[in-house]
This record gives sequence, C-alpha cells and structure tokens, in this order.
Amino acid sequence: MQYKHVLFLILIASVFFSDTAMAVDSYRYLHVSIDTPWAIFVFLLVIILFPFVLMAILYWHFAFKKNKEEKQTNTKQA
Repeated sequence: MQYKHVLFLILIASVFFSDTAMAVDSYRYLHVSIDTPWAIFVFLLVIILFPFVLMAILYWHFAFKKNKEEKQTNTKQA
C-alpha cells in the first residue's frame, strides 16, 4: 500500500516540476485574439440562458400535463 502512495507522490511531483507544467502559466498556451471576447460572450450566454430555457420547457410540459389531468377528472365526474 505504501508503494502506491510513494508512486503517486512521485507522479504528482513530476507533473508539477516538468517543463510542460511551467508552460501552462505562460502566455504560450493563452492564445488571446480578437475572437476571444466573442467566444467568452457566447459561452456565458449559453450558461446563463440554459437554465431559463429549461425552466420554460419544463413549465410548459407540466402545465399541459396538469391541464390534461383536470380535463380527465372533469369528464369522469360529469
């Protein structure tokens, strides 16, 4: 069991002290261009609006389901 822990720690240490890990913090991987604000806007738009769209769809679905159940109970009572 100790062997696995030591191996895991060595693996983590090798990831943090490799050249690739150091390059993640540099601007080499952060390609900022003129399209970046547009991409951020679209990403945030989807994240913000998705719950509202889902809420509207579920509200619409269950409103019609409740309406159908009320009609069925009214026809059975009549």
